[in-house]
Amino acid sequence: MDKSYNKTLYACFTGYIVQAIVNNFVPLLFLTFHNTYGISMTQITLLITFNFGLQLLVDILSITFVDRIGYRASMLIAHICAVAGFVFLTVLPDICGNAFAGLLIAVAVYAVGGGLLEVLVSPIVEACPTKNKEKAMSLLHSFYCWGHVAVVLVSTVFFYLFGIENWRCMAWIWSVIPFANMILFTRVPIPSLIDEGEKGLSVRQLFGKKIFWVLMLMMICAGASEQAVSQWASTFAEMGLNVSKTVGDLAGPMLFAILMGSARAFYGKYGERIDLEHFMIGSSVLCIASYLCIALVPSPVVGLIGCGLCGLSVGIMWPGVFSKAAAYEAKGGTAMFAMLALAGDVGCSGGPTVVGMVSGALDNNLKMGILAGVVFPMLLLAGIFLCRMCSKRI
Repeated sequence: MDKSYNKTLYACFTGYIVQAIVNNFVPLLFLTFHNTYGISMTQITLLITFNFGLQLLVDILSITFVDRIGYRASMLIAHICAVAGFVFLTVLPDICGNAFAGLLIAVAVYAVGGGLLEVLVSPIVEACPTKNKEKAMSLLHSFYCWGHVAVVLVSTVFFYLFGIENWRCMAWIWSVIPFANMILFTRVPIPSLIDEGEKGLSVRQLFGKKIFWVLMLMMICAGASEQAVSQWASTFAEMGLNVSKTVGDLAGPMLFAILMGSARAFYGKYGERIDLEHFMIGSSVLCIASYLCIALVPSPVVGLIGCGLCGLSVGIMWPGVFSKAAAYEAKGGTAMFAMLALAGDVGCSGGPTVVGMVSGALDNNLKMGILAGVVFPMLLLAGIFLCRMCSKRI
């Protein structure tokens, strides 16, 4: 590979760290916002919904403009929005007449950046002339996990040393990363996903392909399998082990993120020796086993181990589906990656919702909610075999 493209890969890896900052820093401040600005928990929930809802909208709209303005311009816009969103976060709640409105504006701006990054980063890495694209894709997605871990650890240490009241300083510090990466993206070479003179498939053309619908189902299940446990891991740790929220966050989501990142980094290093499909099948089986372990084993410690195993098992799912899609539909282009990102976000939203709704219907029995969620890795496993069948007919 041309060494100049190494810088492109590094910029893309940092881009996923930026997305991790966008999605995981502000949730650490929800209680602070509640106490400082008098914002209700309902309004805080709206911030979460608005963030991911707007990212979904950006996933859809990106199909109409990314190819027109180019990947470089789109990537610069994404980073500018991330920087501006964090700057707005520190000033708008105090200068707006309504603090919640100020927060909502800030969330809207950085959500646009997060949504664009999700659509742009994977196809750029896929287009880079690497020897093993599956390895590069898995390694790329591991950086979201490391970004998540870093956001929680660094922010927690900062708040402990300097006080939560100085959270604005931490927001400015985190904004330096997208600003620096924006400068980097003005200089690195950005390859084209489609050969010169060719056009990527349209959404209508993609919809006419059976294998695309299987890939969409797999992407929904990948996101749902990941977040159905991840979003409830802290609550599960607190309830099952009777520990504080800080310990619960470290024992639940942090353990999950570290093991998920480790699985992606492992395949990123040794992927040329491992068949991707076999690795995904084994991971899906392990994921099913982890769900059953969490839901059916009475020991809370064993259940927490199950949460960790779930993180390990879902690591390859999201990047694996992206890699399989790129292999099956080489001309999928921006539209395919945008639709897959949309499907993944639907899964990320739907998985925890199913767990929460089932748990609520069964007297807040979180274990039974997670047991219901086992349908997602089971469907993903079925999707892998359906993909194999569809590819043989192409």
